[in-house]
Amino acid sequence: MPQDFIHVKGAREHNLKNIEITIPRDQLVVITGVSGSGKSSLAFDTIYAEGQRRYVESLSAYARQFLGRMDKPDVDYIEGLSPAISIDQKGVSHNPRSTVGTVTEIYDYLRLLFARVGIPHCPKCGSPVARQTVSQIVDSIMSLEEGSRITLLSPKIRRKKGEHKDVFDAARKAGFVRIRVNGEIRMLEETDNLNLNKQKWHYIELVVDRIIVRPETELARVAESVETCLREGEGVVEVLRESADGGESETLIFSEQFACAKCNPPRGLLRVHRLGYKLAVDPELVVPNKNLSLAQGAITPWVKVGTSGAWYTSLMEAVAEANGFSAKVPVREMDPEHVDLILYGNGGQKIERYMSARPCRSCGGRRLRPEALAVRVCGLGIMEVCAKNIGAAAEWVEQIDPDSEFNRNGNGGLPHPNPAPEGEGIEVLGNGRRNGSKNGRRASKNGKAAAPQVLSTRDKTIANQVLKEIDGRLKFLMGIGLDYVTMDRTAQTLSGGEAQRVRLATQIGSGLTGVLYVCDEPTVGLHPHDDQRLINTLSRLRDMGNTVLVVEHDEAMMRSADFIADLGPRAGEHGGQVVAVGTVEEIERSEESLTGQYLSGRKQVPFPEERRPGNGLSLTVTGARENNLCGIDVEFPLGRLVCITGVSGSGKSSLVYEILYKKLNQRINNGRDLPGKHDDLLGVEGVDKVVKIDQSPIGRTPRSNPATYTGAFTPIRELFANLPESRVRGYKPGRFSFNVKGGRCEACQGDGYNQIEMQFLPDVTVPCEICHGLRYNREALEVTMRGKHIADVLNMTVDTALEFFLNFPRISPKLKTLRDVGLGYIRLGQPATTLSGGEAQRVKLATELSKRATGKTVYLLDEPTTGLSFEDCAALLGVLHRLVDTGNTVILIEHNIDVMENADWLIDLGPGAGDKGGQLIATGTPEELAEHPSSVTAPYLKAALEKSRTHASAHRATEELASVV
Repeated sequence: MPQDFIHVKGAREHNLKNIEITIPRDQLVVITGVSGSGKSSLAFDTIYAEGQRRYVESLSAYARQFLGRMDKPDVDYIEGLSPAISIDQKGVSHNPRSTVGTVTEIYDYLRLLFARVGIPHCPKCGSPVARQTVSQIVDSIMSLEEGSRITLLSPKIRRKKGEHKDVFDAARKAGFVRIRVNGEIRMLEETDNLNLNKQKWHYIELVVDRIIVRPETELARVAESVETCLREGEGVVEVLRESADGGESETLIFSEQFACAKCNPPRGLLRVHRLGYKLAVDPELVVPNKNLSLAQGAITPWVKVGTSGAWYTSLMEAVAEANGFSAKVPVREMDPEHVDLILYGNGGQKIERYMSARPCRSCGGRRLRPEALAVRVCGLGIMEVCAKNIGAAAEWVEQIDPDSEFNRNGNGGLPHPNPAPEGEGIEVLGNGRRNGSKNGRRASKNGKAAAPQVLSTRDKTIANQVLKEIDGRLKFLMGIGLDYVTMDRTAQTLSGGEAQRVRLATQIGSGLTGVLYVCDEPTVGLHPHDDQRLINTLSRLRDMGNTVLVVEHDEAMMRSADFIADLGPRAGEHGGQVVAVGTVEEIERSEESLTGQYLSGRKQVPFPEERRPGNGLSLTVTGARENNLCGIDVEFPLGRLVCITGVSGSGKSSLVYEILYKKLNQRINNGRDLPGKHDDLLGVEGVDKVVKIDQSPIGRTPRSNPATYTGAFTPIRELFANLPESRVRGYKPGRFSFNVKGGRCEACQGDGYNQIEMQFLPDVTVPCEICHGLRYNREALEVTMRGKHIADVLNMTVDTALEFFLNFPRISPKLKTLRDVGLGYIRLGQPATTLSGGEAQRVKLATELSKRATGKTVYLLDEPTTGLSFEDCAALLGVLHRLVDTGNTVILIEHNIDVMENADWLIDLGPGAGDKGGQLIATGTPEELAEHPSSVTAPYLKAALEKSRTHASAHRATEELASVV
């Protein structure tokens, strides 16, 4: 009998305090708690790791040696486990060839679809390409209009220079009577005196037969003539057709070869960059300011190495003098050929910094050879389909197969797009499978063929299963709010939340049941408007008979969960315990649970009653049109906490990072990255420093840690090097680094552990037998400060280290900032690979905050509340408010309602995602935006403001009553 619960006993992984917990199976379960409380340790490092380990253990020893293995977690036992699948935010591929289409396997099915039912076209002229038998060609000829006069021609010379007398001689010997030369039919006997100009192009065809299309025409004669044409014309036959009424004639071309009968393109390799782009020198990066002259330093690479050098000065003057132009004229006024001479002339310059990705000329950024791009299904090539967003791709599937499951389920409802454009060129008659008729497609009088709008009956039969798979995956992606993402978008450009939802859609498409899914904050990057769509998707996973375990802080997700486990009560060594379990109502009633206090309203993230007016200055982006932005003008007031809102895909990152940051970085720091498309950025004179804090990891190896990343480790090592014992021994700061020889333990090379490979068993990690995990050799550890050696310092928590180094001004500010962002519990030497997503981002934030702020600094943050609980958000907002209070500007992209409430100014983009977004919907204070009728954000913000004020009033009333009593 299957168990109804997952029972965990004695979990001690990381900071877990030997906990015991019972989790119901086949339900949607949320594990929550403050950042660092042990959520991921329980969900991923214990439950998922053990489920994965047990599944792999069921395989043979031979199979296990090829699989990645996970260490057995530190737990007594777990009962009721299922095979586990992890869907976290780190699973996205960084391979530039990996796209949304490949990750979801949609592209694999598209390849199959185009390989089986695609119609090859000539990449040169656009004519359909087909291989036809003699019978098919005869059927196509006899299907023409009755009474048509047909001349069967066999091409011998196509656009070749020469006199071609050998062709005429061979035709006479073969018994042919007529021949067509450059469009004119002649008797062969007349060609004896025909002298062709050997310097001109010529076309020569043998006239094999002339017939009139009638019911009584003998098919055997036509077939014999066609065979003769194919034999003499190397597989190609031309049919010169005159209509029965004497109208305009047309030429039809048939081929038994799989090649364009019209163009006969040469076969050979093309140089195609398989990434769709290549690095090339970008003139805009070399000469960013064209108002400067060469003498004033317009050539940025020369400025970098110093224009005062005699070599560069003399070279510039010599080139200008030799080519007749002045080096003192602004580059904008120089002749283009002189600019090209400077940019592409002789000389060995280090130009890598001035290169950018440019589309490949051969494929135009579409990655495939022209022959592959020219294969079409219902008028579109495979990369044209991939260039569509998920919603548009669903429309295309509906158009080509109206009977698809997508439409039968009522999930389509999408308008049919206009008919595909007609193909150019002479029609090649097919074998009938393109439109279901036995005679194939017929060319129109103007030589153009209308592309089919739906698949033929035969093609539907072939493609039915393939379209079903594509249908399902498209529906899943639309169901979780990713309808704006294009299938050719590279996976490495997806945010953590987007990548996780893409992988989630792939897993749902697998249709597995009885599986344990473990998700890490799938709501990251989602607007409250899209939350319910994701929740419905996870609920569907549960309803299929799976257990869905979600590490999450989102209130809507908690309120939709069947079961909640709250860990804490605090972070790090002060956490790792089960504080409360049960339904959301039971969590709200818990007095010990911080989460319950926020959910019930007994506690709330504070927000200012009054909004800052700012300093009167602003940054204004004009004509923003990068990606999906619709040429909008956006003003960012300075001296305020500014929050950019809008549904995922509405254009927030394009505006803030692609345009605003890159332009500021270019103007202030001479940054090399080209800003996104826009007209201008006004008001830069009010800013003297710009800092970007995004979600990229702080390090990928255990050697990276908070101490090294924040820069605190350098003054700590210098401090140890200045101790009396170090001076006596002649120790330098390098002696106290675990990365270089000298002070590190050479037995483990400063890692503190050794990894033992166990072939088909999991690798075993054991502490170094020499240093016992301390990383340093005995000599380095003999130097102590107040009884603590360097390894003891690295093992300190931030709170402990701050007290220890309180009187050292080069160290304490960095540690204080770490504590202020809520990271007082992490250890200085904690490997970066063990930090959660929220912890890693706050380490980056603390690093920037510990640097000198000028009062005119602009800080740009991308969803800083990722991985943060209600309590963590309150601490983070306190730090951000302090930054703004000192005159700086904080601009952040955020969907968190608590952050929106704390903002001085909101900028709302939308109304939808992708091509339905990119517009400026509203700007103003939170109170003003909450009343805007067209904003998707407004209803959620209004409800939150009302709730916060109600709770605040109730709290004040309670305090007043308590004071009276």
